[in-house]
Amino acid sequence: MRKPTPTAPGVTRRQVLTWSTGALAATASGMAKAVTLTGAPGWTPFSDNPPETFDKAGWLFFTAEEAATVEAIVDRLIPADELSIGGKEAGCAIFIDRQLHGFYGTFERLYMEGPFTEGTAEQGDQSPLVPRERYRKGLAALNNYTQATHQKAFRELNAEQQDDILHNLESGKIALDGYDSAAFFAQILINTMEGFFADPIYGGNKDMVSWKMIGFPGARYDYRDLIERHNQDLQLQPVSINDLSNTQKGA
Repeated sequence: MRKPTPTAPGVTRRQVLTWSTGALAATASGMAKAVTLTGAPGWTPFSDNPPETFDKAGWLFFTAEEAATVEAIVDRLIPADELSIGGKEAGCAIFIDRQLHGFYGTFERLYMEGPFTEGTAEQGDQSPLVPRERYRKGLAALNNYTQATHQKAFRELNAEQQDDILHNLESGKIALDGYDSAAFFAQILINTMEGFFADPIYGGNKDMVSWKMIGFPGARYDYRDLIERHNQDLQLQPVSINDLSNTQKGA
C-alpha cells in the first residue's frame, strides 16, 4: 500500500486540499489563474536532500601522484584562454576528488550486481568497476604507458605530447594495460565538464567562472519580475547553492 505523501513543514493538509479544490473549481469554470503565496516558505532549502560536501582540506581520495596527473589532464581538456581560467585553476580535479571520496565513487546508489556483459549503446555502461576503481586503474595504466613510451610521467610531458596522448586515448588507439582507454577518457572528460560547470559548493567552478563566462545566473529562486524583460542584459551576478544556504542560516 502506498504511503501518503507528507506535507511540507508549516503547511497543513487542510491548506493543500483547499488549494487543490480551488484550482479544480477555477479550471472547471475556465477561470484558472496562478496563485501567489507570500511570506516565508514552509520548508528549509535542501533539508530533505542536502548536497554532499566535504570541508576537509587536501586530497580526500587521490594520492599526490594521481592528483598531479588529473590536474594535468583537466588543464588540457579545458586549457586557459581569453575566456576563462583552465581546468586545474577552476578546481576540476578537486571536484573529481570529492566526488570519488563520496557516494559517487562507489556507485552506492546504483544497482551493481551481475551479470556483467557488454551491452548495447542504448544500455550504457555495463562495467563492474565503480568510479574509484576506474580512476585508480586508469591513472596507473596511463603513467605506465607514458613511462614506457616517453620515459616520463604524463604530468611531465609537454602540452603537445599530452594532447596527442589524450586524442589517442579518446579514439582507442592506445592500449592501456588492464583498462579500456576510450572508456577511461570518456569518464574523466565528463567528470571534468561536470566540475567546470557544477555549483561551486562541490569544489569546482572556482568563483563561478564558467557561469560568468556563459551568463548563467545560478541557483536563483524566482524570476517572475524578469520574465517580460526580453533581449536585455539583466546584469545578474551568479548565485551558488552555498549562497542560499548562508542566507537561510543568517535569516
